[in-house]
Amino acid sequence: MTFEIERGLPAQGRASAVALYWGAFGGKLSRVLGPDPRGLKFVDRVLDVNHALSARRGDELIGVIGYRSVRGGLVYGTPDDLRAVYGRYGAFWRGLCFAWLARDIESRAFMVDGIVVRPDWRGRGVGAALVEAACIEARRRGYDFVRLDVVASNTRARALYERMGFIVTRERRSLITAITFGFRRVLVMEKSIAPSVQPPIARP
Repeated sequence: MTFEIERGLPAQGRASAVALYWGAFGGKLSRVLGPDPRGLKFVDRVLDVNHALSARRGDELIGVIGYRSVRGGLVYGTPDDLRAVYGRYGAFWRGLCFAWLARDIESRAFMVDGIVVRPDWRGRGVGAALVEAACIEARRRGYDFVRLDVVASNTRARALYERMGFIVTRERRSLITAITFGFRRVLVMEKSIAPSVQPPIARP
């Protein structure tokens, strides 16, 4: 069965993208963005199709990969967005939690900001195709590296990225993320897309 990769989302694909994103990440994000109805409302409010590449079969959305830029990300949002959904107090403490996840935007690195594939399409090459499309998009935009974060316990995702040429360059540990999001260790992985440039080698 074939599928296509395109920039943005297919027509009428926003609701599907919101549901896919929350289905993939809601288990972790619900500690901060929950309960589910509010989490879905927030994702729907802030989801930016200009920071997405999507996989579709016909009019059906089957996968999305987001990326970060100086202009934002796939699901980024502002303090105003948090206040609109959670109120002033709810926005305050949620903003503090997400501050721990903030990453600097490096001019040479194209930063992946989440990848989701519809459950019935997993194992059919959709995830790999989306990652490859992100690398092509990054090269088109003149970046040297593609960078992504993967929770250390997600061995299946890490194996996919390693097969596609990504290497672990460093590890982040945080008690705060363990308490608020349910994971403590995050691996930073990079892939060079400039022939003469290699990402730094991970230290033991």
